[in-house]
Amino acid sequence: MSILADVTVGQELPGFSRTFTRADLVRYAGASGDFNPIHWSNPAAAALGLPDVIAHGMLTMGTALRVVTDWAGDPGRVRSYYVRFTKPVVVPEAGGTEVRFAGTVTKVADGVATVSIEATCDEVKVLGSVTAEVNLG
Repeated sequence: MSILADVTVGQELPGFSRTFTRADLVRYAGASGDFNPIHWSNPAAAALGLPDVIAHGMLTMGTALRVVTDWAGDPGRVRSYYVRFTKPVVVPEAGGTEVRFAGTVTKVADGVATVSIEATCDEVKVLGSVTAEVNLG
């Protein structure tokens, strides 16, 4: 029996925490081709008024979707994904920064579950209006 067989509105998905480090940002830059210096250079980040280097938005967005893909067991079940970026994830040089991800089923209809995902760093939402639709069948 599939974990997706008895999905209900209000069901909380297993969450997780992820610490982003400067090394993660360098690896992501190499994989994505996004070498914007605000993701690795303190002076570049400061020149734009940022408090420090920030994580790539797409890195945060992709990591957030793991709440759904880990639960569903197959990334191919994701039918749609929507994210609004609200706050940058600041990644200090020493130790990095922890982001917490969690999800809740908000709708189930016609074999599709809608999941709301929350991403917080230091108790502040860093992504807003995050929803994913997941094929249950």
